[in-house]
Amino acid sequence: MTPFAREVGSRNVAVTPTSRRARASVTAIFALNGFLAAMWVAHIPVITERTGVSHDQLGGLLLLLGASAFVAMQLCGPIIDRWGSRPTTIAAAVLLSVVILGPVCATGPATLAAALAAFGFANGALDVSMNAQAVQVERSYGRPIMSSFHGYFSVGGLVGSGVVAATLWLDTGVPATVAVAGVAGLVVTACAARGLRGRESAAPAPGSTSPADVEPARSASVPRRPWWTGVDLRRVVLMAAVAFALMLAEGTAYDWSALHIVETFDTNESIGAIAFAAFSAAMTVARFGVDPVAAAVGPVAVVRFGALIGIVGMTVAVLAPSAGWAIVGWTVFGIGLAGLIPQIFTAAGNLTTASSGRTISVVVGCGYLGMLAGPAVVGFISNRSSLPVGLAVAIGALVFAAAAAGVVRSPGQRQRRSDVARHDTLEG
Repeated sequence: MTPFAREVGSRNVAVTPTSRRARASVTAIFALNGFLAAMWVAHIPVITERTGVSHDQLGGLLLLLGASAFVAMQLCGPIIDRWGSRPTTIAAAVLLSVVILGPVCATGPATLAAALAAFGFANGALDVSMNAQAVQVERSYGRPIMSSFHGYFSVGGLVGSGVVAATLWLDTGVPATVAVAGVAGLVVTACAARGLRGRESAAPAPGSTSPADVEPARSASVPRRPWWTGVDLRRVVLMAAVAFALMLAEGTAYDWSALHIVETFDTNESIGAIAFAAFSAAMTVARFGVDPVAAAVGPVAVVRFGALIGIVGMTVAVLAPSAGWAIVGWTVFGIGLAGLIPQIFTAAGNLTTASSGRTISVVVGCGYLGMLAGPAVVGFISNRSSLPVGLAVAIGALVFAAAAAGVVRSPGQRQRRSDVARHDTLEG
């Protein structure tokens, strides 16, 4: 049995055609999410010019988008636990494919605010539901595949950015481009819908033998227990904190990597863009190699050593004597971060099957808050000292993640470690 199988309490299983179809469908949804997100992000300069939105107003609108997404994530948790992630994923993907047209059709700050609130809500709902689907599919495989799903999200984003760049150069019209993207989203969703997995029956989570993980049948007159019954809330809180830290670190790369190169080494913007491109490419490629590593050494080692690699990368970037070395640092940073969040989401989904939707929504939501908070924290510190000092926040976040990596260990594995320690004590 592989370390991963021991971690999640699974044996090697035969992968069925149904599981393969489900994997292909979930992969398509992840790629679609990345593609549609790129339709908004890559068009931000065009949208701000069209609507007359200032930088300060854009910052406030991005907070509105984030708040809307967080609300959707928390609302989707109980819906997933009650009806399953399949209908939620389909509904969210359809909604996102429709509302993606809103931002590019906005004519002013007010209409843009409404469009971004709708976009954030749909994106947040899809983020939680597709990750819940991914946990189910990974469970049926009996080996790590979560990181590859996130890899295809990155691929979708790269494809979307390329499409936007090409259509802007060809001047095909922004609304027309996004409308076609929305139609493509509806087509992809319709094709993927049949392969998505239905609601799992309440059963012990992998690696857990606690009867509290099973939602017992009850009559309508008997009140339902709170969703956290039988769930180790301390572990949920720690997972949420680790997700916050990891996505805070990731958010610093999205908003500050290019600016770091330009301001620190007095280069032009094209050199700065290479830093972000190197980080993104490294993270995308590395995500497709993380799953076999996780199967071989287990998720705890992936989080711990991945965080340490990220620390090395950011340290090189901050202390680099030249722009070239700084770009190398950002590249290593992307490699280190590549497989960390997938391990957290898998662990959250496997805490319990009775309320996995809620646990995933809490952890994903806190991670999303970290993504929003990271750039703001770096900006606050850098305004009072320097940008390299501000970027050290990411190092601190990864130190915490490395120290808390044991949180991704399954309950069953934790119990076995406790039993071994107790046995050794008695023997001694």
